[in-house]
Amino acid sequence: MKDSEKLNPTLVNPTTQQRPSHSHSAKIMLWLILAVSLTYFIYTLKLVSTSSNCNHGPFSINHHSSSINAANSTTISSSKRTELRHVVFGIAASSKLWEQRKNYIKLWYNEKKMRGIVWMDDNVKTNPNEGLPPVKISTDTSNFPYTNKQGHRSAIRISRIVSETLRLGLKDVRWFVMGDDDTVFVTNNLIRVLNKYDHKQFYYIGSLSESHLQNIYFSYGMAYGGGGFAISYGLAKALVKMQDRCIHRYPGLYGSDDRMQACMAELGVPLTKEIGFHQYDVYGNLFGLLAAHPVTPLVSLHHLDVVEPIFPNATRVEALQRLTIPMKLDSAGLIQQSICYDKEKRWTISVSWGFAVQIFRGIFSPREIEMPSRTFLNWYRRADYTAYAFNTRPVTRHPCQKPFVFYLSKAKFNSTIQQTVSEYEKHRVPHPECRWKMANPSALDKVVVYKKPDPHLWDRAPRRNCCRVMKSNKKGRMVINVGICKDGEVSEP
Repeated sequence: MKDSEKLNPTLVNPTTQQRPSHSHSAKIMLWLILAVSLTYFIYTLKLVSTSSNCNHGPFSINHHSSSINAANSTTISSSKRTELRHVVFGIAASSKLWEQRKNYIKLWYNEKKMRGIVWMDDNVKTNPNEGLPPVKISTDTSNFPYTNKQGHRSAIRISRIVSETLRLGLKDVRWFVMGDDDTVFVTNNLIRVLNKYDHKQFYYIGSLSESHLQNIYFSYGMAYGGGGFAISYGLAKALVKMQDRCIHRYPGLYGSDDRMQACMAELGVPLTKEIGFHQYDVYGNLFGLLAAHPVTPLVSLHHLDVVEPIFPNATRVEALQRLTIPMKLDSAGLIQQSICYDKEKRWTISVSWGFAVQIFRGIFSPREIEMPSRTFLNWYRRADYTAYAFNTRPVTRHPCQKPFVFYLSKAKFNSTIQQTVSEYEKHRVPHPECRWKMANPSALDKVVVYKKPDPHLWDRAPRRNCCRVMKSNKKGRMVINVGICKDGEVSEP
């Protein structure tokens, strides 16, 4: 017998010989598996628990801490809002025009609340009782090259006003605001605009010319100095270090504002556009522009010597003095347009609060009424509608569609009803004969507008106020209420 064929005692009776050994091994294996499983389970629980504590805990704490810090940050920022005392005005002036132009500055400057310097080319007579900013003579700029044959060297000294004002070392300054001596600022609205931005960052804030050709010739990225512009303190510090070198590189530029923009370009700072700064590079009557002001705070008016007085039968200064009355009552709402309808009479009504009310026969869409009518000429004294950097509409020639205009005559605050009450009297000019068989606005002599002051108007998303025609018991008088649009209220023709 071969060894392979020899009987193995363990294989003689497999049923009786293997069962005890297999059963014992199975028990050992089972306990081993249970032990390993239990160990793995405990380890997994510990790992998950540790992971949860490590990963989620700090995020939760940091999130809570961030919320607290954000809340504190909001509180701090709101308690440190920019105020007029944080602004320094740099006013570019000419000694030859000072006696005339200083009257514009008197309209808006308050020596008790504001700081400013009038930078002059030569000495002028000053009177400390006039309440004007102090006058300083600009530094000599004869060492700077100037080669533009159409311009004037004064552009160089004016372009350095921000730097020269910074070098005075005034304390607690956040913004330098540049303007001309024929610029009128609505200072409360200026502060509303500046509070949108961080003065520690680099900001160059202003707006363009109304003239498309001016913007093409100079720049669509330039703030026009007459309309005014604002330079943050952080940017002014950077500018003062390089501006003189920058000016030397641009002898061929025309004005001060394009030199400023050239230096902004070297600093890599773009223009932040705020269209409430108004250069007004136009001639004639500003009525169309003011009666359809864009939905943004009115910050400045310029070229007031070039255009007609904004109110009829008044001098330029007298007209602006009248505008300061509603400006003090509700600066946020000044010259803001509202559009509504008297559907019974089929009239369209446009209210430019604090300035004028227009009543049109017929129904015009808001899309049309919110466009300025061309009551003015462009900077080249032409009636060319393609010359503007915004949409305009023609002055109507239809005898029945000429608007009836009512100009502000007076305004006051009624403490009983907590509203402003402004009155607008009809501008008495001849109207062409109209054969339409409909109610005639010529029967009206006065429009009375009620409006609650709304200092937080620009803290919300931009939107025109709504106006509503109210019942009037007096003949020849229309009563209108202006205010925040109610839920679902629209200017629907």
